Amino acid sequence: MIAMLSQSVVNEIDIVFFAQLPNPESSNGQAALAPSLIALWAFGGSLSAIAVGTQALTARRSAEGNREAAGAVLTNAAMFALVAGAIFTVIGFLVLDPLMHAMVKNPDAAAYAVSYTRFRFLGIISMAMTFAFKAFFDGLGQTRIHMVSALAMNAVNIVLCWLLIFGNAGFPRMGPPGAGLAALLSTYVGLAIMIAYGGKKHYRAVYQWIDRKKLSWSITWQILRLAIPGGVATMAVMAGFGFFLFVVGKLDAMTGANTASSEAVNGAATTTIIGILKLTFTACLAFGTATATLVGQSLGEKQPEKAAMFGWSSVKLGLVLFGILGLLEGVLFSRPILAFVSHSAAVQNAALVPLRIMGIVTPVIAVAMILTQALFGAGNSRFVMIVELILHFTCLMPLAWLFGITLGGGLPGIWASAVVYIVGLAAAMLWKFSRGDWKSTQI
Repeated sequence: MIAMLSQSVVNEIDIVFFAQLPNPESSNGQAALAPSLIALWAFGGSLSAIAVGTQALTARRSAEGNREAAGAVLTNAAMFALVAGAIFTVIGFLVLDPLMHAMVKNPDAAAYAVSYTRFRFLGIISMAMTFAFKAFFDGLGQTRIHMVSALAMNAVNIVLCWLLIFGNAGFPRMGPPGAGLAALLSTYVGLAIMIAYGGKKHYRAVYQWIDRKKLSWSITWQILRLAIPGGVATMAVMAGFGFFLFVVGKLDAMTGANTASSEAVNGAATTTIIGILKLTFTACLAFGTATATLVGQSLGEKQPEKAAMFGWSSVKLGLVLFGILGLLEGVLFSRPILAFVSHSAAVQNAALVPLRIMGIVTPVIAVAMILTQALFGAGNSRFVMIVELILHFTCLMPLAWLFGITLGGGLPGIWASAVVYIVGLAAAMLWKFSRGDWKSTQI
């Protein structure tokens, strides 16, 4: 949890630093962040779904006592991430400009989105490879390794952002694009640390992952068979929220925020809300990652009831902890939080009601994300993919337009569609996990 929260701050710090810039550069820079990150996750995140297969197989093989087979999983996952990462980077650059202009209607915000995302796309390889190593170590239960990497990466990113965004200490003032360059450099620092840990004598000798002879299409396919549904699910999520941001951009255009000198209020407010909630999402994902490891290891030990116990225990703990967190961020301290991440009164006012709505449903978010990861850990990624596809294309996307534009609900209406999606996802995951048929999944 410490690792993933720290890694998430690599993006959150951009919002905080952008708030120190003068308007409209500040709001337009913030409005560019959400679509940029969605594009990054559509490419790098879908590829990083290789972590689903890597973690599930590593946990299962390790629990079975076959350590060399667990090491072979890392060998093939890392190589696939390297090759596929290069391909995804090229494709990303080809579609970047039209994609950003489709999602962002404000000219200045769109320009920032393109320049920022160019740097982030150059980090797709490091992103995918880091996820491969992280999944391997997480599958072994060695989560502290990613924690060290993430903390170091975050520290480097903060310093570089301070230097490059504002032009401090003799560095050029790059504004919002400087944050993209800082994130790019810091992700390779994080990857270098993960590789250094993997190169230690213990991991080289016991798991023998540094061995070209272990490169195997059959093992790669085992990983991909679990990862592809997770990647498709990630693409569905990004497509859904990409359209979500398109609707937000449409709302800004309807209110006149489509000129270079104007402030993209709704876009900036949405980025601000996502930035705040992403810390919650990341913490939920950390709970889910831990659950996935324990579920996978328990199934490898042929103890399915123990696996179920871990899943339900994580849900109960998540309901309590994230219920408290939702109350704090959505009810008690919503105004001070918004004042910290944005200095624009218009952005703060636009974000207030949606943030409160999402704070109330935070416990439901926790249930959905924890059980999603638990099913990934059990190797049941196909069900998750199907549910995500259905909910995004028949629920989130049409309802965002209906509630926000057609019915005139504005930004609160658009975010209400996310609530319907979250409740549907949590209900589907609860139903599947309670059935228990995932206990017999063979990988």
